[in-house]
Amino acid sequence: MNQFLTLSLCLVPLGFVVLMLLMSSVRMLFEYERGVVFTLGRYTNTRQPGLTFIIPIIQSMRKVDMRLKTADIPRQEVMTKDNIPMLVNAVVYFKVVSPEAVIIKIEDHVFAVRQYTQAALRDVIGNNEMDLVLTEREKIAEAIKLIVDAETSGWGVDVESIKIQEVELPAEM
Repeated sequence: MNQFLTLSLCLVPLGFVVLMLLMSSVRMLFEYERGVVFTLGRYTNTRQPGLTFIIPIIQSMRKVDMRLKTADIPRQEVMTKDNIPMLVNAVVYFKVVSPEAVIIKIEDHVFAVRQYTQAALRDVIGNNEMDLVLTEREKIAEAIKLIVDAETSGWGVDVESIKIQEVELPAEM
């Protein structure tokens, strides 16, 4: 009887630890997510939606949202080619196409896309005259999209579109 009690006192904590390890190995990925798995710190594979298992302690998984995202580009004061200051804001629509690249190649892809779009917005509008900016907003937005998409495709991000929401002229004009 004493041996049974000693054995059960040893097996109960061990069973609890094994149960906790098994529970921590089960992960759920929704339809709009992908899981990037690392084994001992190295990229192993990308898991698809559904129930998935990882080896606790040895493997880790980072979830990536594959849905279309929007990033607001705050109002920028931009000097046009003909030296007229304008206040411009825009929105960029993008999605992740390569979850492993988004995790491995860049730290914060949403912030990076926003910053890169902001810089491209300033460059493109700064190289055009005021009349062109006011009349050809779609063409300017497409030029910005091409610049941003060329850079971000290496990060695993696809820019769907950029919309210039508002263009304000100085009050004296």
